[in-house]
Amino acid sequence: MKAIALRVTVNGEETELPVGTSVSGLLALLDIEPRGVAVAVDGEVVTRRTWGERSLAAGEHVEILSIAQGG
Repeated sequence: MKAIALRVTVNGEETELPVGTSVSGLLALLDIEPRGVAVAVDGEVVTRRTWGERSLAAGEHVEILSIAQGG
């Protein structure tokens, strides 16, 4: 039986996603504007140009970081 969902941890919270979700798909599902965002999966930075190709797997830990302006 093929899984229809997978569980990953996103910024410390367990999240269920459709199998085959990419990094860019995750950002879209979470309604996160990709501008000014960095993403790491299991501690390794995923370059923006590969977000659409990088599928997430069950059990992975995703950190989504946004640049905050300050003064």
